This record gives sequence, C-alpha cells and structure tokens, in this order.
Amino acid sequence: MKYINANKVLPESLILEIQKYVQGETVYIPKQETEYRKWGTSSGARQLLDRRNASIRHSFINGSSIQQLAEEYYLSIETIKKIVYSHKK
Repeated sequence: MKYINANKVLPESLILEIQKYVQGETVYIPKQETEYRKWGTSSGARQLLDRRNASIRHSFINGSSIQQLAEEYYLSIETIKKIVYSHKK
C-alpha cells in the first residue's frame, strides 16, 4: 500500500472537513466494494491453483491414492481430501 499526500489529490474544502475528525494521522480509505477483486486474480495465482487442483482431481479419478497425491504435490492428506471431494469442476 502506498501513501499519497492528501494535498495532492483532495480539494482543500474536503481536507478541512477531514481535519475536524483527524489531524496528522494516517487514514486508510478502502476501495468501494464494486472495485474489490478476488485473491490471485491480478497475479494469476488463482488460475495456477485452479489448474493444479484440476490435475489433482483428474489423477484421483484415474486411480491415484490420496497418499500418493499428497506426496507428489507436497500437500497434506487433509488438503488433498478437500480438493478431491469438493464439487468444484
């Protein structure tokens, strides 16, 4: 998160109004909910995990055991169970 000087982006009247409530402090202004993005969508990490999980499900359907998958993907048995028994396609 980077900080921006309010004097550079806000009108003076708004700064004066904000100063009635807080002065000399850092104030976080969150994004509007419509601007939120799900985790990993910007970096591509979500797609990478979705492909990995699909591969795990495919291997499980084709006969790999949960123990084998845990060892192959370096994940816990419980994590593999969550992936293979979830209904996400």
